[in-house]
This record gives sequence, structure tokens and C-alpha cells, in this order.
Amino acid sequence: MTDLDLAPSLTTQPAPDAAGAAARELLTLLPGRVLTPESPGWDRARLGWTVNVDQHPVAVVTVHDAQDVAATVTCAARHGLSVSAQPVGHGATTALTGTVLLRTAALQELTIDVERRVARVGAGVKWGTLLAALEPTGLIALAGSSPDPSVVGLTLGGGLSWFSRALGLTAHSVAAFEVVDAAGVQRRVSPATDPDMFWAMCGGGGDFGIVLAVELMLDHVGPIVGGRMLWPLEMARPVLRAFRQITADAPDELTLWAHLFRFPPMPELPELLRGRAFVSVDLTFLGSETEANRLLSRFRQLPAQVIDTVGIVPLSQLGGIAAEPVDPMPTQEYAELLKGLDDATVDRLVDVAGADRELPLAVVQIRHLGGALTRATADDGPNGAIAEEYTVFCLGVPMAPGMAEAIEAAFGAVRAALGEQRSGRTLFNFLGAESDLGSTFTTAAHARLREIKASVDPANVFRSNRPV
Repeated sequence: MTDLDLAPSLTTQPAPDAAGAAARELLTLLPGRVLTPESPGWDRARLGWTVNVDQHPVAVVTVHDAQDVAATVTCAARHGLSVSAQPVGHGATTALTGTVLLRTAALQELTIDVERRVARVGAGVKWGTLLAALEPTGLIALAGSSPDPSVVGLTLGGGLSWFSRALGLTAHSVAAFEVVDAAGVQRRVSPATDPDMFWAMCGGGGDFGIVLAVELMLDHVGPIVGGRMLWPLEMARPVLRAFRQITADAPDELTLWAHLFRFPPMPELPELLRGRAFVSVDLTFLGSETEANRLLSRFRQLPAQVIDTVGIVPLSQLGGIAAEPVDPMPTQEYAELLKGLDDATVDRLVDVAGADRELPLAVVQIRHLGGALTRATADDGPNGAIAEEYTVFCLGVPMAPGMAEAIEAAFGAVRAALGEQRSGRTLFNFLGAESDLGSTFTTAAHARLREIKASVDPANVFRSNRPV
């Protein structure tokens, strides 16, 4: 039997009243910062951003500094419990049930060394905050589509950025992590100090320590062109065909994401969108506005365009391109990498998700990948090279009885339409609430992650939202 086979058995079994004993001790150690199931406001405190994921930790601890994290880790370990971290709540899963849940939103350290092109970012800092701080410097970090998730959270899952086609995953820009380890010791993890642990954390999730801060290498680019082009959903077929044609030979500096949107009739939505359905193309381009317009000319030739906001985008407004919701809500998600996209697949997708069909999905999104993502290696982190050319993401909002089942059926219809283009693999940050890592990493990468976990955390002191 190998060490890898033994790894699950190394988990310390908590005593029958371990949860209660740990909670009582934490209440003494960190008065005013600990909530238990008996506390007022417990049901709200225990939930993540995705409010229909029923997380049941044994306690929720709001930490203020590294000492609070270390105290919680050592206390939980002493009682045979695992610790999880959730600064904002994106990526909520039931894997956190039974853990001591750390809320690390107060860890707001943010320093930018312009000369060295390095940002040190605390675990609670959101992407919107970092981008606003970077805007005057002329430097960029590899941000995702939303300003709301934490920088650390996106990075630990690899991080698919607007700029990944040109510069790789967000995790590929990490210089070091500051963590509290399984012994409750604060230390720096870098390629020089802990090469295996560093490799695992660059896309393998939060199973290896509680991250206090991350140091990211920054890039210097010129102005960013970006925006959204929008048409009525009846234009889905020609727009998606143009999307396929342009992405077939797009330069790495151009990133295109296509969406089939169905907006609910909610009064808080702009009148133009309220209760209507659209097809859109969202984009960024690291180059001149003139060159961007040339590359996008095929879209501009299509009739019935409703919106075209393409222009220079301030870095602080990057999250406004996709305009994703930032308030907690119930969601169901499906995502998968696609080997390619041809006209026949586009036609099948429009047949099930176009204007002629009733579909309980708020969005069906296709992101173009390729570029630098294909050139990564196994040395860069557990994701290695991403050979697939696209990824699909579908979102449903189960707001009424029976909708959950209808949304799952709609996911099945989309999967059937995508057919043989589906690769069976899903990027870490796009995994659903009940998904595991079996569909994310190669067998070899997953095995290495488990070996590293057994080495750095044999007692399973840490349990992330995606345990390895």
C-alpha cells in the first residue's frame, strides 16, 4: 500500500463532543468573533455567496489578523477538526460542512511595488479593490470577469482572466503566498522555499494552508479596449457563427466571450434589458482601438445591433464589461471545456437555447481560450496546458418551486447540443457546488496534489471547498 492510499486514513477523528469543545475554546480565545449554531444570525453567517448551498460548519470565526488565524487553526487541530477559509463566499460547497469556517474578509493588506511590478494582496481583498488601486500605475493583474470575488480565492483555483490568452492563468503570475500552515505557523511559500506546496497552490485550491496574502507579478500594457456588443436573441445564429470565425484566428491579445441572455422582468434592471432576451459578445483587447475595430468588423456588419460599448476601458471598470451580479443569490451552474466549435454545433446550441425555445437559464456563455493557456506546462501548476479551445458556462437562478429540476433538464439539453465537442473536463473555478476535482486535473496531477496534501497536512487540518 502506498502513502497515497494511506492519506485519507491519516485524518484525525474528532472526539464526540469535539465541535462543542472547540467552539467553547474559540469563544474564549476570540471573544466577539465566533458564531455557533446557537448564536443569533447563525443561518446567515454560515452561508456562502450562493445562498442555496446549505453549508453547515460547526463555527464561523471572523478573523482580524494572522494571529487570529493561527489561534483558530491550532485550536481546531487540537480537537481533531478541520478549518476552511471563505472571505467572500464564492465557491460555496457542502464540503465545508463540519469545519471551523474562517471569514478572512478583514485581511485587507494591499501594497503595490511599481518598480518591482509586484502587488501584495490580503486574503480579503476583492478584485475590484485591487484593480482600482492599480489603475494609476499603468500595471495590470490577471483579473477575472467579476470585481466581487477575492483575489486569493480566484488565484487558488487557477484563475481564468480576461488576459489569460495573452498572459496565462492568474496562478501563473504568483510570486509567493503567505500562509498559516497545519502546525499553526505563519510562513512564506514560494518556489524557493516550498516548491511542491507552491506548485499545488497555483491552481490546486485551498487544501494546503490558510492564505493570509498573495504576491502577484504585474504586467505593463497600454490602454485596454473592451466592451459589449448586443443583439436581440433572434440574431444568435449569425452572431455565434461570426464569433466562431473570428476566434478561429484571433490574436492572443483579443479575448471574446459570447452569451445568450434571458433577463427577468425585474424593476431594478434597465428598461432596455428588462424581460428581454439577447445574444452578446463581450471582449477585451490589449492593443489599439483602431486594431480592435478592424478585428471586430465582421460583428459590425451584422444587422439589428442594440448596444455597442466597445472603447477604452479604465482598469477600475473592467468588471463592468460582463456586468455580473455581485449580490448573493441562489444559482445552479454547469460548465465544461470544449474541444472546438463548428457551425453544426452552433446550430444545435441555437436550436435548444435560441429565441424559439423557452429555457430557464439566465445565461449560456462560451469563452474563447487558447493562446498562452495552451503553452503552459505541468511545471506551472496542476492545470498544466489547457488544450481545449473554448469553455461553456450555464447559469440558472432557482427562484420558484420546480425550477431546480427544470434548470437541470436545460443543462442536459445544452450538453446534448454540444455533443462530441465536450471534453469532459471543467476548470477549477467553474466547478458546480457538488463537483469534485476528478473532472479538472489529469490523473497524474491529481495524484501529485494528494501526495503533497499528505505531506504538508497529514492530519487534514485544512479542508477546502474542493478537497483533493
